[in-house]
Amino acid sequence: MPAERNFGGGGMRFGIYGRYELEVVREGGAWAVYRVEGKRRRPERDLVVPPEITEAEVQTYLDDLLHELARPGTAIERLD
Repeated sequence: MPAERNFGGGGMRFGIYGRYELEVVREGGAWAVYRVEGKRRRPERDLVVPPEITEAEVQTYLDDLLHELARPGTAIERLD
C-alpha cells in the first residue's frame, strides 16, 4: 500500500480544532485513520481507533484523544 493515496472519500471526515483534517474509514472490520491534505491523504499510524468503537462514537473518541490540541472556541467537527 502506498504511503499516500488520492483522496477517494467514503469515510467520515473531521476537522481537528481548525488545525487539520482526518478521515476515518472502516476497513476490514477495523478503523483506519488518514490525515487529509488537499486531495491527498496519508495514513495516521500513531492514531488508533479501536474496532469496537461505533461510527456514532468516533467523533467523541477523537476528542478524548486529541483534546490537548484544542484552543478556546474550537472543536472537532464532522465535515461530511
